[in-house]
Amino acid sequence: MRPAPADFLDGNVLVYAFTTDPRAEAAQALLARSCAISVQGLNEFANVARRKLGMSWSEIGRAVSSICTLCPLVLPVEVETHADALRIAERYGYAIFDALVVASALLARSDILWSEDMQDGLVIDDRLRIANPFRAEN
Repeated sequence: MRPAPADFLDGNVLVYAFTTDPRAEAAQALLARSCAISVQGLNEFANVARRKLGMSWSEIGRAVSSICTLCPLVLPVEVETHADALRIAERYGYAIFDALVVASALLARSDILWSEDMQDGLVIDDRLRIANPFRAEN
């Protein structure tokens, strides 16, 4: 039995939580709420942490471990998730990597997907609202 729906975090929120950027505090507050995440989000985090934040592989490993402790519901990328992502990419115009995050959030039965990079306020399949956590009104 899957746990009750949780808010869902995109990889960009995970990245900001490990920076000194002004958005870090909001990102850390979301992490503390035990939101759901996806393997796709962890992949995005690792890529940006290495390329842009200059983190070592061991630092990335420790960060991912911390993220998974705070957000224990981690959705895998499976064939069914990928198939739904293709549908989402076609219908909503998202790139496949963003569509994979959306598909995972739908699979998690989340009501809100927190993302800076996707269209703030868009409702996917009449049930998942995308919200920018760094906007003043959120």
